[in-house]
Amino acid sequence: MRARLGFAGAAMLLAGWLAAGPALAHSGTGLPGGFISGFLHPLSGFDHLLAMVSVGLWGAFLGRPLIVALPVIFPTVMALGGALGMANLPLPRVELGIAVSVLVMGGVIAAAYRAPIWLACGIVGVFAIFHGYAHGRELPSAADPIGYSVGFVLATGMLHVAGIGIGVLNDRPGGVVVTRGLGAGVALCGVYFLFRALTT
Repeated sequence: MRARLGFAGAAMLLAGWLAAGPALAHSGTGLPGGFISGFLHPLSGFDHLLAMVSVGLWGAFLGRPLIVALPVIFPTVMALGGALGMANLPLPRVELGIAVSVLVMGGVIAAAYRAPIWLACGIVGVFAIFHGYAHGRELPSAADPIGYSVGFVLATGMLHVAGIGIGVLNDRPGGVVVTRGLGAGVALCGVYFLFRALTT
């Protein structure tokens, strides 16, 4: 059963990666709106996709209660960040914050860092603000912002679940090596996103 869950999580990550375009999910352009558009949007930006899966994967690595708490905290705080973006309140260097989120989330997985509960929740919560803000800035241009928001949150939750599914590999012989290697790959992507954020 656990092996099937791990395979399902990996398959969801691969499907999201294949669906992702070359642009980041928060391009600042207008949105067509609607549930389908909102659902597909998190899959269209590799930075957002990696961060969401990493939250679930780190939660699976840390175990209870964080395997449940982190995937709940992220979308909750992300909604707050989205409200800040919709209100056009200033938040400096959003792209930089998102890039750092991918780098750090990959890093803590690669390092097998067992953060205390308060710190893990704080890390995830801070990064959620940046992700939510970026998408909140786009939301007012959507034709159906409510449907878009529902689709977006659902897809984000599914990416968290995909990360948890991949984290099931930790219970398999040699599985921790695989998940830590995935974390290292995510961190390398974060280095690339950070370079782009600093040079554009």
